[in-house]
Amino acid sequence: MKITFLGTGTSQGIPIIGSTHPVCLSDNPKDKRLRVSVLIEWSGYSYVIDCGPDFRQQMLNAKCTKLDSILFTHEHADHIMGLDDIRPFFFKQGAIDIYGHPRVFKALERCFDYIFETENKYPGAPSVNTHAITNAVFELNGINVMPIDGLHNKLQVYGYRFNDFAYLTDMKTVPDAEIEKLYNLDVLVVNALREAPHISHFNLEEALAFIDRVKPKRAYLTHISHLLGFHDEVQQNLPENVYLAYDNLEITI
Repeated sequence: MKITFLGTGTSQGIPIIGSTHPVCLSDNPKDKRLRVSVLIEWSGYSYVIDCGPDFRQQMLNAKCTKLDSILFTHEHADHIMGLDDIRPFFFKQGAIDIYGHPRVFKALERCFDYIFETENKYPGAPSVNTHAITNAVFELNGINVMPIDGLHNKLQVYGYRFNDFAYLTDMKTVPDAEIEKLYNLDVLVVNALREAPHISHFNLEEALAFIDRVKPKRAYLTHISHLLGFHDEVQQNLPENVYLAYDNLEITI
């Protein structure tokens, strides 16, 4: 299984428009972050988690030529607003499968009504096949996918476990029963916004405590704000099995 970090930034990305913060002015490519997303590939299949406003550029950066489906964590703009850019995949492959909470589909229908239109549909609009997720395990081409239910402040969000890899973003609260689903991982990806507390995201301290409880072999931090600091400086102070993810990082499990 190959995982490519398509984006590791927050809803504004880094650099933030008009910002003079030192991290936003950094020349280090690892300090430049598109909106958060990840590409997971195995046995010729390609899956993306979340489809934000940088989706087109992310697909070009990753040289992705085939998309089997998109899994959505939740419906905030930085996770859904790239859906129109599935058109090149749709023109080659037909309707694209999307997975998520039914509430997410309602949000997508509001934002992209023309994609979901069933009468007099515009010929150039893409189409999707919706697959509603519950807390039950489901299969994607030979791999069992386990939803991980959590809260983003008061909004329900899904993380996903693929065999020994798990991806969680925009988490603030994860119930004990859901944490138990995350034991014995090779790799855990989890959000770590900044050092100061936040109402709807793990800060760095909370993310490290979560990692210490789950005890994966390796952990990667994502959904990173410029306020966390310079990539290289932050990395120097992390535990030896914890890494600050960056855009275009590829790992293999």
